[in-house]
Amino acid sequence: MQMQALPVRHREARAEALHILHVDDEADIREVVALSLGLDPVFKLRSCASGTDALAAVAASPPDLILCDVIMPVMDGPAMLLRLRQNPRTAEIPVVFMTGFTREGEVAVLKNLGAIGVIAKPFDPISLAESVRGHLRCRGMAALRQGFIRRLRADAAVLIKCRADLDDPGMARATLRQIRIFAHALAGAAGIFGFHRITDMAAALERAAQDGTREGAIAALDALLGDIARSQVFRE
Repeated sequence: MQMQALPVRHREARAEALHILHVDDEADIREVVALSLGLDPVFKLRSCASGTDALAAVAASPPDLILCDVIMPVMDGPAMLLRLRQNPRTAEIPVVFMTGFTREGEVAVLKNLGAIGVIAKPFDPISLAESVRGHLRCRGMAALRQGFIRRLRADAAVLIKCRADLDDPGMARATLRQIRIFAHALAGAAGIFGFHRITDMAAALERAAQDGTREGAIAALDALLGDIARSQVFRE
């Protein structure tokens, strides 16, 4: 998937195109979207008039993001999204619905189907490009957050082993040094992805390991591991 292999900010820095597929059965809407996204030179747009045509276009060349109407004849937007999610080659392509059905419950239904966002109709043609950029940035941050969660799970496994090693006085000094390295990295990164308690506890663990007090490090490490276990990390 192109979005995961090359984050948005890197693609833009290299002035590479972001490929957008727009799906709407109304020709006028397709023309307005083409003009709107044409204001931003980073976007390369393809348009389709139906969900069926969109699936064929995706099979030929997967886009970075799909903008899709909800109500369309033959195959509507939700049915098209379901087909995309059923195919491993297209399951991760982000889809943003463009619709007039934007009440809270309606938006929630669309997101539960797997859409990453909703753009309300009627939309502002001048700001549409920035709205699309915003959804791409959110998608990129979500991928980075999942990467951090995988790292945090791996770090927790290492710290659990360190906790056992602290019971051996002969290994305490080297183990405290290793704990300090892991704690410093977690304290610097966890808060960026919304894990503020983990940031605070990792900072406390780093200080305890720096002090070289085995008992204090054990208490701080137990607190951190307990908070990680209770957090959403192992449920995502």
